[in-house]
Amino acid sequence: MKKGDKTREHIIIKSAELFNQQGYAGSSMNDIIAATGIQKGGIYRHFSGKDEIALEAYDYAASQVGRRIAETMDREASAAGRLLAYFRAYEDAVNDPPFIGGCPLQNTAVESDDTHPALREKARQSLHRTLMQMKGIIHDGIRTGEFKANIDTDALAAFALSLMEGGIMMSKLEGNNRYMHMNIATFTAYLQQCCSNGQERSS
Repeated sequence: MKKGDKTREHIIIKSAELFNQQGYAGSSMNDIIAATGIQKGGIYRHFSGKDEIALEAYDYAASQVGRRIAETMDREASAAGRLLAYFRAYEDAVNDPPFIGGCPLQNTAVESDDTHPALREKARQSLHRTLMQMKGIIHDGIRTGEFKANIDTDALAAFALSLMEGGIMMSKLEGNNRYMHMNIATFTAYLQQCCSNGQERSS
């Protein structure tokens, strides 16, 4: 990788960590300079401004979360196990989330709802992508006979993501993973009712 590309990547990574902890509105160019150790002129050689950095930083943060979930999912053989992998990636949401500062989708969706349309669209796309991935897993489970054929895939995917995001938010707010752990147990029990044989089948 060329030096210029490394510098650009460094700015994206450090800015992603900054935005996911302090928020977009709460982070100034001076904060980015402090986080990266690169002067304003050096940053502007690579980006037109904070908006451009924020959009690429979001993509980076989301990719890191996706990688952790994929790694967790790779250890699962069943559809139920793969759905639970999303939760287990955030099992230690307080101390060891997939990306520093918590869930980029959640953080960005809340902050940018009425303030930053481009970032809001990034979060909306992530939401759609995650739900589609979950629905794909559910469809696989139905196709293989693991899940009951009459399952509402849209409803189950929405329930899964809502339960996961709620667990992350409540655990981070309280500084204790108990809500995430309770939601994992709740979703595990719910998936057992969705399985054709009434039991979760995971590796």
